Amino acid sequence: MLRSMYSGVSGMKGFQTKLDVIGNNISNVNTVGYKKSTINFQDLLSQNMSSNGVNPMQVGLGSQTSAISTVHTAGSSMTTGVGTDLSIQGDGFFVVEDAQGDQFLTRAGNFIVDANGDLVTTQGHNVLDGDGVAINIPMDTYSSFAIDPQGRVIGKREDNGAEETIQTIGISTPENPAGLRKVGGSLYEMTASASPDGINTGTAATRNTQIASGMLEMSNVDLTEEFTEMIIAQRGFQANSRTITTSDEILQEVVNLKR
Repeated sequence: MLRSMYSGVSGMKGFQTKLDVIGNNISNVNTVGYKKSTINFQDLLSQNMSSNGVNPMQVGLGSQTSAISTVHTAGSSMTTGVGTDLSIQGDGFFVVEDAQGDQFLTRAGNFIVDANGDLVTTQGHNVLDGDGVAINIPMDTYSSFAIDPQGRVIGKREDNGAEETIQTIGISTPENPAGLRKVGGSLYEMTASASPDGINTGTAATRNTQIASGMLEMSNVDLTEEFTEMIIAQRGFQANSRTITTSDEILQEVVNLKR
């Protein structure tokens, strides 16, 4: 009976973690570039009762979390009409760099041009080109600029109106995107599990993808799926709590045998 109580406790802990994952997904349903997470479970060790029979006689000791994985399917696109809002049409990530020189990956393409002409994220991180150099658009030289599907930043010169490529948006495609580590701010940190060679920056053309200007990739969270999983988690939590309650009632009956 004590085994059943501990199994119920492990089940309740697991479903509580599942609810935590679901709650985080729902809270980020409108976060630009957010990728939802899923959770999987596995059984704990089993206690051997006897090995005299043909088949092993074992009693399980509960469950535990096996993995919490990030699902990198594409989210829906939202048209904004802002030229510096970018969306990757395919695989890959934008590469950004903070003030300390650390590089991160992101699918959130809501960029802006600051007072220095640098293309930056809303947190102020520099957006890098295919060579790992911060993208800068000198507005005293160019009257306007646009970003084409290949990620080329094409400026229109102020003196003669000629168009020329300033820089090209950098794109990185790790071998295993699920191995990236979330660090907040819609940013991912490269890990050895994601890519043994680290961040390898190229362009949309070399990475066989395209960049849409004036559009943003929204979250890939499906509320219908999340609410269904929430119901499953709630019922699983209730079932495990009922296991503990039933075990407690049986123990109470055992105690009442001696009166």
